Amino acid sequence: MNAPSKDDSCSVCHDTFKLPCQANCSHWFCGECILMVWHHSSALHPCKCPICRRPINLFIPSNLIGQEHDVESERVMRDIAKYNRFFGGGPVSLIQRVRDMPLLLHRMARELMDPQRALFLVQRTRIIFFILKQMTLLLELILMMRRDL
Repeated sequence: MNAPSKDDSCSVCHDTFKLPCQANCSHWFCGECILMVWHHSSALHPCKCPICRRPINLFIPSNLIGQEHDVESERVMRDIAKYNRFFGGGPVSLIQRVRDMPLLLHRMARELMDPQRALFLVQRTRIIFFILKQMTLLLELILMMRRDL
């Protein structure tokens, strides 16, 4: 199916679909709604489907999305592409990882500073090591670029 049925609605906002996206579990959501679910979950793990609770590794935008060309829909499509790049399992280049680092660092920093989250010490340590690893990779990339000049 390339689009949700006309009488169906988003299970997150309970409204008609705006920029519909299908998850790998075959459930449909508004692109903005399912991205909000992801932004309120862990930065290092894919969000879980609000209906079946399975991890969502891939969002497939509907064919209807190509018809809309406003700024908001383009932002949602970029965010969906980022999500698919993070959790879709495809190969990611070093340059793309460097480009994605600000988003991940911002989300992880927000997650670390939130006292309402119940992160265990081990998870916090994993996040800190990941941040340090990304900073090291960035520093190595900068040093390699300076050396080539």
